[in-house]
Amino acid sequence: SQLPGWSLRADGSLVVATGNDDALGVYTCTPYNSYGTAGPSRPTRVLLQDPPAFRVRPKLEYFQEVGRELVVPCEAQGDPPPTVTWLKVGSVGKSSAQVDGNGSLVLHPLTKEQHGVWECRATNRVATVTTATSVHVLGTSPHAVTNVSVLPLPLAANISWEPGFDGGFFQRFSVWYSPLVKPPPRAHHDWVSLPVPAGAQHLLVENLQPDTGYQFSVLAQNKLGSGPFSHIVTSVPRGSPVPTVPAERPAVPVGVLLSPPRALRASETPRGVLLRWDPPGPAPGALSGYALELRQDRGQWELLERAIPGTDTQVLVPGLIKDAFYEFRLVALAGSYISDPSNSVNISTAGMEVYPSRTQLPELLPQPVLAGVIGGICFLSVAVIFSTTAACIMNRRRAARGRKRRQGTAPCPPNPGNP
Repeated sequence: SQLPGWSLRADGSLVVATGNDDALGVYTCTPYNSYGTAGPSRPTRVLLQDPPAFRVRPKLEYFQEVGRELVVPCEAQGDPPPTVTWLKVGSVGKSSAQVDGNGSLVLHPLTKEQHGVWECRATNRVATVTTATSVHVLGTSPHAVTNVSVLPLPLAANISWEPGFDGGFFQRFSVWYSPLVKPPPRAHHDWVSLPVPAGAQHLLVENLQPDTGYQFSVLAQNKLGSGPFSHIVTSVPRGSPVPTVPAERPAVPVGVLLSPPRALRASETPRGVLLRWDPPGPAPGALSGYALELRQDRGQWELLERAIPGTDTQVLVPGLIKDAFYEFRLVALAGSYISDPSNSVNISTAGMEVYPSRTQLPELLPQPVLAGVIGGICFLSVAVIFSTTAACIMNRRRAARGRKRRQGTAPCPPNPGNP
């Protein structure tokens, strides 16, 4: 008899609209025609299994100080039992996530690069289900702004952006800009920065020169320092032609910009990581220097050093965090020009003798916390010294009173003149 929701297709397939206990069992298929049948097919067994379902979901958001431990729960059940994995949304390559036996995400120590959206994924052979949470790492420098856009205006430009996470502190922004090609009197003028009013996410840059293209970037800062620069956006004020090189500067070809440093390479030394490179090709002006960027464990790029002399072809990075993975890249600076990044080089500090220094990423212990610890130790030391001194003074006074008391009660010596 045909059960409700069961049907047989023209090609012989059996369709069960809703799987339940009625569908369990062993099935065979028997084809036939007017001449009869060659017999049934081999038997096949139908089993019912459950897709994964979350028993414990993470909260929507978690806030924790950098350097501490953060455990984000995520438990799932199903038949067969599902496998729980974690992935940072938007990360490139393998993430540094650790998962305990219950499926919880363990981040220890918590780093700035682990800030963002994390996805918990439960998988078995039936299906895959996901849920997500946001991890906010406090006590760091700001993250880079995103979605920088430039609206060209007559001899002006309106710059807008979306702020990144502020690291748990109030952040301010500044807009940096520089013309692509400048007349000879200003050929070596550096980038110009303009402060942005507090709370604003846009800035009108006025008094731009005609017939000139401009590069724009946005920088975020808080009490712990500066975040990375945003991506550079190039724009030409509306109504101005595409930039051309003045006739009095024939040595600079039209459209030729500064090429990046070449053949960046890294080597380990007893003093740290030594980076070497070859200078860029012909520059549209004197090479003024280089800027070094790095990122840890495939996180966001950070500006490590912005004032490397243009005559140098190597730099020593004397201190990094142990058992970490680093990438380095270099950009060249020539007056108003900034090159694309060079090739990146990878360094793993696993097993290296490395020590903290001023060049490393933000410290695990924030400076306010460190100052509080040092102040507490100093206060306790002063209190112990004061208590010891007071006890000594009191003991001396007690001993002096005892000596006076004994002297006052001692017997008088006999007088020879008395019988």
